[in-house]
Amino acid sequence: MMSAPGGGDLPRREANVLKGHEGAVLAVRFNKDGNYCLSCGKDRTLRLWNPHRGIHIKTYKSHGREVRDVHVTSDNAKLVSCGGDRQVFYWDVTTGRVIRKFRGHDSEVNSVKFNEYSSVVVSAGYDRSVRAFDCRSQSTEPIQIIDTFQDSVMSVHLTKTEIIAGSVDGTVRTFDIRIGRELSDNLGQPVNCISLSNDGNCVLAGCLDSTLRLLDRSTGELLQEYKGHTCKSYKMDCCLTNTDAHVAGGSEDGSIFFWDLVDGSVVSKFRAHKSVVTSVSYHPQEACMLTSSVDGTVCVWRQ
Repeated sequence: MMSAPGGGDLPRREANVLKGHEGAVLAVRFNKDGNYCLSCGKDRTLRLWNPHRGIHIKTYKSHGREVRDVHVTSDNAKLVSCGGDRQVFYWDVTTGRVIRKFRGHDSEVNSVKFNEYSSVVVSAGYDRSVRAFDCRSQSTEPIQIIDTFQDSVMSVHLTKTEIIAGSVDGTVRTFDIRIGRELSDNLGQPVNCISLSNDGNCVLAGCLDSTLRLLDRSTGELLQEYKGHTCKSYKMDCCLTNTDAHVAGGSEDGSIFFWDLVDGSVVSKFRAHKSVVTSVSYHPQEACMLTSSVDGTVCVWRQ
């Protein structure tokens, strides 16, 4: 275990291990208030947990292939998931029933997000497209398709007015929904994850050259790079801590890294899993983080 000044408030104590998935866990996500989390994986299931008590609450089964991403509405009533079966599944959280399956992607879907009002779902896929679906409509077809990418779209995020997506073509693209404008920042390396800072001013992009890059949202300027981990062949998440003081990410050797946001130095590093860390999710208020891994577990970390 390695630590440096400035990392004292970071979670690195294993508080709980959530077990139940058979095979790799591909993503884990806190809900809006951080009281619950959802995980998904190779075993074609989604699982709802209370991570703080280590309790499994519910399993959602309907996918025919691996589940790659999941997102829950801010009122915890609905969730959306995607994966190898090319459709976007829209679920009722309480009943576990699939309300609708959104169609349109002609290959695996990598990433899904609700908009702020939970009225629209946006998905990103291997078919080089981002698609938006209206949850209030009975239609299963997309209301908007963005297909200007040159390669797979791996990760998508939404603001009130924009869709931001990262692609293997090396770009982070921002689409202003109101005026139909597209801005593209070319990082020169395949992007497999993007995350937004809590203040909304920066985009963190995880690239397949084992480097995380921080971009200024308004100018596209490269502000900092974060290195030390290994990310060459797996889709892996990265994120900022809830104070925006540190950057968090996993490594293919099972390690977790924390970097100082400003100077890019590694302030903490520890071995978290036996295999590739696929996902990191930081609690909205507390010094608490979730990690998921190819080793089949989700770990809960505290100070």
